[in-house]
Amino acid sequence: MADDRHRQRQQRLKEKVDARIAAATEARGILMVFTGNGKGKTTAAFGTAARAVGHQRRAGVIQFIKGEWPNGERNLLEPHGVEFQVMATGFTWDTQNRESDTAACLQVWQHGRRMLQDDTLDLVILDELTYMVSFDYLPLEEVLTALANRPPQQSVIVTGRGCHRDILAMADTVTEMRPVKHAFDAGIQAQQGIDW
Repeated sequence: MADDRHRQRQQRLKEKVDARIAAATEARGILMVFTGNGKGKTTAAFGTAARAVGHQRRAGVIQFIKGEWPNGERNLLEPHGVEFQVMATGFTWDTQNRESDTAACLQVWQHGRRMLQDDTLDLVILDELTYMVSFDYLPLEEVLTALANRPPQQSVIVTGRGCHRDILAMADTVTEMRPVKHAFDAGIQAQQGIDW
């Protein structure tokens, strides 16, 4: 009896899933946003990049804010043809120089705009872009225009806390990472290969 009920529940679930799959008829690139105060936004983006590369897709990465310390994701993906352009000024709370941070942001953004016009790229990651918009290093309208005018089959991932509502509205998929517990809060050091 329990097996019959289980089989019936699973059949109803299958019918619902099959109906949703059948209703999804549009084929195009999507805009994803990974935001929120929890850990894992960049990690999720790079997981998607690894998946894309594993399927022989081409990807490009723009990293805002990050420094020049060893980057495991770059070490893995760059030999597989993934272009990385990194702001490489370190964290803005370290530099504390708005003028130089803005200049560095605008310089790396030129590569971002180029990637967002490149129809040979299947995926572009704009890591920590949200901060560049909220700090007014990048004009919001310029970002929205570049995202809207990208090649139709190109997917983009935007990461960072506090994503602007206009980018959220434009996005097809938004995931908010929520902190529940973090080792760093308990005094455990960030670890190479795990945290960076």
